[in-house]
Amino acid sequence: MLSNGHAGFGGRPEETGWSKDQHRASGRPYVVLVHGARADVEALREDVADVLRPLGLRLSPAKTQVVHMSDGFDFLGFHIQWKRKRGTNKWHVYTFIADRPIRSLKAKVRALTNRTSQQNPRDVLIRLNQIMRGWANYFKHAVAKHTFHALHQFVWWRVIRWLRTLHRWRWKDVRRRFTTPDGRWKPITADGIELFNLEAVPVTRYRYRGNTIPTPWTLRDHARAGGTVESPVR
Repeated sequence: MLSNGHAGFGGRPEETGWSKDQHRASGRPYVVLVHGARADVEALREDVADVLRPLGLRLSPAKTQVVHMSDGFDFLGFHIQWKRKRGTNKWHVYTFIADRPIRSLKAKVRALTNRTSQQNPRDVLIRLNQIMRGWANYFKHAVAKHTFHALHQFVWWRVIRWLRTLHRWRWKDVRRRFTTPDGRWKPITADGIELFNLEAVPVTRYRYRGNTIPTPWTLRDHARAGGTVESPVR
């Protein structure tokens, strides 16, 4: 496993002859998955370094790791790990949400719901909704249902505690405002803005599409056969 092999330039863009956009695009992390022993991966890492060197690129030693799939690795906010499916003897590769994005989201929520904050509740809910909606849309294809539930509970309690301090409510005031006559909880609202419910975001796991994703070879063979080539980019 060559994980998070971040290719960096030997110098600044003006020193290498590359534009700033090329410098930025080529510095993105990538992952190489291989089947074999650790020695095979170490050799492959050297081969990758040899390919990148003529391009003026290099692998960052601090960010290039060789790990076993059962240990897992973090990539673009996700934690990818080979694990046994609960209740079975089958092993699968799962994509979880890494710890760092969760900590980052909680820090943003804490900053917006500080108990001493005197911000307008409507403005706070709008900002919280923007943050959580974008965060959930990015991670909704991972194993995220339990995480979404836990984060929803975290945000709900943060907002409720902040509102209690802001308005000097007692618990019975909270229940009177945010429960129905039959005792069920209503969504938290402020001036027509409803708190975004992370728990309600549908989790749609990515499915394997290796045989259906167009490749340069399949497109070329299709063109030779006289068919119409449809661009995979829409």
